[in-house]
Amino acid sequence: MATARFPGKNADVAPWNGSATPGLHRPLCVNGTPWILYLLEECVDNVWEYSSVVVALVSMFCFLLSTLPQVYEAYRNGKVEEAMSFGFLFFLFSGDLTNFAGSYLTSQLPLQIVTGVFYIFTDMILISQFVYYKIKNSSSSKNPLLKWLCFLWCSVATLSLLALSKFITEKSSTSDAQITTKSVEITGYVCGYLASIFYLSSRFPQMYKNFQRQSTEGTSFMLFALAMMGNGTYGLSVILVLPALRDSKQTFIIKHLAWLIGSLGVLVLDFFVTAQFIMYRRKNSTKNSTLINLPEVEPLLCEEEEL
Repeated sequence: MATARFPGKNADVAPWNGSATPGLHRPLCVNGTPWILYLLEECVDNVWEYSSVVVALVSMFCFLLSTLPQVYEAYRNGKVEEAMSFGFLFFLFSGDLTNFAGSYLTSQLPLQIVTGVFYIFTDMILISQFVYYKIKNSSSSKNPLLKWLCFLWCSVATLSLLALSKFITEKSSTSDAQITTKSVEITGYVCGYLASIFYLSSRFPQMYKNFQRQSTEGTSFMLFALAMMGNGTYGLSVILVLPALRDSKQTFIIKHLAWLIGSLGVLVLDFFVTAQFIMYRRKNSTKNSTLINLPEVEPLLCEEEEL
């Protein structure tokens, strides 16, 4: 889930207020789009950058919604430990955690940092559901204390992440004038590459789990479909801004390479997961049609045995 800086972000442009900011020596963004200046503090004055920002927002929206269908499917099905691979959840959580660290260390937008916190929150919900139903389904007697512990854990995690996001956004807004050191920025990009490795590694345990079961029942296809849309639109947003770049295109690609590898690599792997959904659902539908036809044959067999 890429949350790298929006393509076309100009760090030398001050927040738009209709007049030049004295003492900062930053150029005034006269022809910029007002809502993008207000929301993202980004000077967008051409159609390429505008399209890139809109596509990047669509990508972020897809990622925000991607885990919610799986949360509902786990609640409805109640057999998360049979359907989901814990390796998938672990690597997904590790990827979102390192991605958040990379976004923070490389001074990303506050909006992107808050969404990174939301990704971690939804991962914790999925892991909590996995542990909850694993304990519940493995124990013979129902324990009401387990439900209250799970509710308490989710409440504490929600409050902690909300406080963390507020603290980070306030700190980033007060330290905009500070220059990020080179070592901190390099550490942020290293976290970006680690996030890509974790994201790529997350798909293999789930694909192996589906292969073992010969089924995708209990997993929501919308989780992977929205992730595919998010990864695809993120890559498109980076490509769209290239014609409008005033600086070196090679430097721009290198700065976004870690997130591009993760997004486009996971996009390719999700095509294989989609193929599993199609293949195993066809098998299950064939088995179900066979079972439906069996009762029609059984009475004939019984009559032949009596004769």
